[in-house]
Amino acid sequence: MPVMTPGAFAYPATALAFKTGSWRTMRPLYQPRPAPCHSGCPAGENPCDYLAQVAEEDFQAAWETLVATNPLPAITGRVCDHPCESACNRGRFDAAIAIHNVERLLGDEAIRAGWGYPLPPLVPDAPKAVVVGAGPAGLSCAYHLRRLGVQATLMERLPVAGGTLRMALPGYRLPREVLDAEIERLLAAGINFLPNTALGREASVAELRQEYNAVFLGPGRQRPRPWDVDGRTPSDLHPALTLLQEWVAFGTMPEIRSAVIVGGGNSAVDMARVLARAGARVHLVTHDALPGPDVTREAAMKAAPRDIRQAQEEGVILHTEHGVHRLILRGEKVVGVELVRMKKLARDNGRFDIVQFEGTETVLHVDQVIPAVGQEVEPEGMENLLGEQHFFPVDKVGRLAGQAGLFVGGDAREGAWGTVSGAVGDGRRAAAVIHAHLLGEFHDEPERELQVIGIAELNLHYFEQAPRAEEPLLPPENRVGSAEIAGGLATEQVIAEANRCFSCGNCMACDNCWTLCPDQAVLKTREFAADGSHYRIDYDYCKGCGLCAHECPVGYIAMVSEPS
Repeated sequence: MPVMTPGAFAYPATALAFKTGSWRTMRPLYQPRPAPCHSGCPAGENPCDYLAQVAEEDFQAAWETLVATNPLPAITGRVCDHPCESACNRGRFDAAIAIHNVERLLGDEAIRAGWGYPLPPLVPDAPKAVVVGAGPAGLSCAYHLRRLGVQATLMERLPVAGGTLRMALPGYRLPREVLDAEIERLLAAGINFLPNTALGREASVAELRQEYNAVFLGPGRQRPRPWDVDGRTPSDLHPALTLLQEWVAFGTMPEIRSAVIVGGGNSAVDMARVLARAGARVHLVTHDALPGPDVTREAAMKAAPRDIRQAQEEGVILHTEHGVHRLILRGEKVVGVELVRMKKLARDNGRFDIVQFEGTETVLHVDQVIPAVGQEVEPEGMENLLGEQHFFPVDKVGRLAGQAGLFVGGDAREGAWGTVSGAVGDGRRAAAVIHAHLLGEFHDEPERELQVIGIAELNLHYFEQAPRAEEPLLPPENRVGSAEIAGGLATEQVIAEANRCFSCGNCMACDNCWTLCPDQAVLKTREFAADGSHYRIDYDYCKGCGLCAHECPVGYIAMVSEPS
């Protein structure tokens, strides 16, 4: 070997003699991290995955990726309040990705093109499970059981599937043709559907547990909670859920000139909008605050912000942080209500106290008060399981205590999300646990806490600002009947939205680490893999300078302490 001089370091292969990895105190590590949109989605979707496929214009592959988690994208793309977008890092740069519009287009395109759900064949001796309730939780659970090779039977007390999606969501939010097409395709994918089959009438829980290897209960919340003011209620009191169901089913509504809707959730806002369209003067009263950047999720109205805005555009008058203090009755009928200013104040234990402020009373003259203060489980056929409770107390994976092989999800469980996407996620998680239970492989393992990647961990110098595509909306004066208010985005707009994605924590195969490494310690395999698995670090020569991690646009590379 020749004597080395400073100039000799340029000789071929001489750099390999100096293993600069021995200098290192920190080492780079390829480490995928969950994006905030993924952790923020109650259904469990990872939008980065299908957005990357949309950016490549492979829509069928994107849909198949999406329905591996959520089988109802044409529905959730319309009615979900998309917390994924609130969590999106891009929203702290210019504007969040319009994820729900991408989801909606993929769902609509699958219906139009007739793409089949990618499901494996069932073996003859596949285990059997029954799902009670064909709302979003039940539909999701049955579908994911079928994906996992379980014979899934879906039982519904009504003649059609859909649950609250069908019974109480107005057509202007979810057109019936979309709902029908999505559900019909899902049921045709190999799910045995039993309509007009109710617990306590055609079957009992005990009988189901004898016939099937596992039972999932997803009955939803069908019974309006009782409501009064100091023990008084009007003689003609109609809960919002009852009126909505009548309007959705028959298009009829009692003649109401002016009304107070009590509540701040989706049913309250839907009820208010339906009445406003019928020509009534509508006041919506809630002790919650209007959603905003400085308002916590617990203190804010539960209805989706876009629906609240649209209700205001349509003439609904909001009285946030107020409550009904007194009913003004003439005989047994309402002629007015007295409102009082209220505020939710957080306590140290995480709960809230609702405090009234004396001296802030005001009077509204109305001829109807309609409570929309939530629902509870209708206990018929499940009395022995519910007892005196209004919801099912379950563990984190949906198991009912002391009831082996019995699982609960969706709005019927205590602490439910109360959203369509939350119910879809419950059904998927329950299916995975049921499958493990059927195989005898379920173990109580501590849940891994995922460290979500924040915007500070991205290198924003690699991204340019780009406007978000906004969905077209019907003008308020044209919002009549069941005409859908929100239109979808065009294909080219959806592709542009997908290209705006930061791919937070997920390798985008940009080659920065490979190109910029001063020691050429980053290697690539011959095979291309866009998930980053084709990169390797040669730790014999990596001296831990951190340039690769600093220049990674998406935060896929972490610098960790060198093991001692």
